Amino acid sequence: MPVISAPHDFNEGRLFVDLEPIFGCPLYLKCEGFNFAGSIKLKAANEMVASAERDGILKPDSILVESSSGNLGVALSMIAASKGYEFLCVTDSRCNLSTRLLMEALGSRVHIVADPDENGGFLGTRVEYVRSLCASDSRYVWLSQYTNPGNWRAHYRTTAQQIARHFPSLDVLFIGTGTAGTLMGCARYFRQWHRPVRIVAVDSVGSVAFGGEPGRRMIPGLGMSMRPPLLDESYVNEVIRVEEAETIRTCHRMARRGFLFGGSTGTVVSGATEWLSRHDAQDITAVAIAPDLGERYLDTIYQTNWLQDLYGDQILDPDEMTATVRTEESAPREPDRRPQP
Repeated sequence: MPVISAPHDFNEGRLFVDLEPIFGCPLYLKCEGFNFAGSIKLKAANEMVASAERDGILKPDSILVESSSGNLGVALSMIAASKGYEFLCVTDSRCNLSTRLLMEALGSRVHIVADPDENGGFLGTRVEYVRSLCASDSRYVWLSQYTNPGNWRAHYRTTAQQIARHFPSLDVLFIGTGTAGTLMGCARYFRQWHRPVRIVAVDSVGSVAFGGEPGRRMIPGLGMSMRPPLLDESYVNEVIRVEEAETIRTCHRMARRGFLFGGSTGTVVSGATEWLSRHDAQDITAVAIAPDLGERYLDTIYQTNWLQDLYGDQILDPDEMTATVRTEESAPREPDRRPQP
């Protein structure tokens, strides 16, 4: 049992779930939600803060500021609290209420932008607000997860190597795409691996990360309203786009078997199972990455009223329903495929 003195010193990276009993196809899910920040974003946050400290960018009176849809904001809130920095998270209305409350509980400030950008998302508006803050006060330090190479280096050094250690016969890896940090770190690592690994990027319909027309996206975590500056498509073999309705159905299907995962995980697993259904998966070793768990989505993708208001009454079959009905009293305020030891 480890003994730690800082919350970011603990991150369980060895846990995989075998999803074949649920979906009928060979797929292992790497669970990244077992740390004090509750998501894979702890890795990028750690790397970017440590790099800024080494380079002398972060000083005792610095105020960290970052644009985030949620999980990176929580990770930075935790690290800032541990290290004694102030932190301001710039987010938007799609950020889950529980996520905002978590950041505030950790002592951070949260600013919510309301005006969409030209692509119908909020990222452009968030970034402009961050830039204006930095121009107004030199104490603000923007780590910029969208352009910071520490974002992908964190996963090159940790996530990819953890997968390679447990699955030396890996054939295909499914990775959700937001800032593209996880995608590029893992893709770069496996480009140098001793055997070919197919890298499949999973994106949300309505995201423009890989081009296409922008559309409504209500589930935070995956997708971008601009092309991710870190993205290099030469490392990606294939892109799968998933409708949010399928994300929700996949989340509820896993929840019915006792696994409560977040929206990003539902998107990645939906894309992975669809891909595996189109291929002869009998001898394929496939892994997908689950960025977080589902507790932060109880007021959204696991909430009946939220689902019906946005997606209609038929979003889930009655037998698949795991959501609760929101009442006035409970309404929120807003060849060897087995892993190696």
